[in-house]
Amino acid sequence: MRIGVIGGGSWGTAIARLLAEMDHSVVLWFHNPEVERETAAKRENTVYLPGFAFPAKLKTTTSMQEAVADMEVIVAVSPSHVMREVMAQAVPFARRDVLVVSASKGIEAGTLKRMTEVLVDLFGIDSGGRIGTLSGPSFAREVAANMPTAVTVAAPDERAAQEMQKAFSGPTFRVYRSTDVVGVELGGAGKNVVAIGAGVCDGLGFGHSTRAALITRGLAEMARLIAKMGGHPMTASGLSGMGDLVLTCTGDLSRNRQVGLRLGRGESLEAILADMKMVAEGVKNSKTICALAQKAGVELPIAEQMRQLLHDGKSARQVVVDLMSRQSKPEFWA
Repeated sequence: MRIGVIGGGSWGTAIARLLAEMDHSVVLWFHNPEVERETAAKRENTVYLPGFAFPAKLKTTTSMQEAVADMEVIVAVSPSHVMREVMAQAVPFARRDVLVVSASKGIEAGTLKRMTEVLVDLFGIDSGGRIGTLSGPSFAREVAANMPTAVTVAAPDERAAQEMQKAFSGPTFRVYRSTDVVGVELGGAGKNVVAIGAGVCDGLGFGHSTRAALITRGLAEMARLIAKMGGHPMTASGLSGMGDLVLTCTGDLSRNRQVGLRLGRGESLEAILADMKMVAEGVKNSKTICALAQKAGVELPIAEQMRQLLHDGKSARQVVVDLMSRQSKPEFWA
């Protein structure tokens, strides 16, 4: 297939390499001309994914027209806070029957829309059934190294989901399909916020029991929000929910976990973000997912405490105190 990947960060590069190794013809679009020039010259993204040479069928560009025109699949991998701005540039060049797959995790500020909803706004309601998402436990470096990985693609239309599944499936990349776009996307957005909390616990010196409790209760929050927003709570137990949550809360390659870890050790958020080359989606999405939950009437205690830690100056230790001293409840509640 002819596939355009929009976003030359670590994850976009890993996806583009993966697809090109499957013998698709892939064009990877970069926002930064300097990074694109260096990547094209060295046939390797030395800035965001060093150490992995590009297959022959992978080309790079800064031209949105070249990345999108006549492509059968477009993969949108821009950070969630710039998804609308970036993908608006793609719309004039896209085929009417193109499959559009979001590989970005987050909720848009202001509108509180999921990434596929942003893409439907841009490409039009007629394209809605062919707009989906890819999510699951997958670190860019591990995917690039061809380590066995399993993810989920979701689209409202079963046939479109099957097409996406076929496009992304490879010898080391097993793809399951779903029509629960709501559940898959909210799992991907929520797990980043919980992962910051897991990092905070580790940074404060707590043990495995604390982390296990946080992951489990974080999953319960995700399931409540998914159900309230019209998704299936069972999706939270799948790859895009529990799978991605466990990975992001425990893996040292997780940017969100690293933010929490450093916060727990006493560093300031400003210093941490200034030191990071890539985006930790959970920082911005702690605000948006809490706003979405408030609008929907769903209580997310862990996400709310992360929001206060990240944006209201609350101390990490006070966050723990407030979570542990909440009113007693049944384990499962709506």
